[in-house]
Amino acid sequence: MSAEIISNIGGIVTNKITGQLTYAELTAVQRELLGIIGREGGIRVLIICEDFQGWDKEGDWEDISFQSKSDPYINKMALVGDKKWKDLGLLFTGQGFREFPIEYFEPHELDKARAWLMEN
Repeated sequence: MSAEIISNIGGIVTNKITGQLTYAELTAVQRELLGIIGREGGIRVLIICEDFQGWDKEGDWEDISFQSKSDPYINKMALVGDKKWKDLGLLFTGQGFREFPIEYFEPHELDKARAWLMEN
């Protein structure tokens, strides 16, 4: 599996993505996130991309229904990945178009990303 939630500790839900992300994997993680939001309310999201190879072409990538359901409950989002994916990653997550802050960090900045997520 190239996308999975690997932890939910202290209000930070950590998602790990490896390889090429498929639409089916994305929607499965989104359903799981909605379940967590339903149980816990507001969350902060940490997305760790390791050996990320981009997005599969199949699927309805323009579907934003998850955003309309989840955005009021996401306080912050941090992406951690190779520098070459920064611009596309921020575009994909909608930085600047969503109501919460989204920041990008390189792999050696994982602790910095976690600290940023915990700031008010």
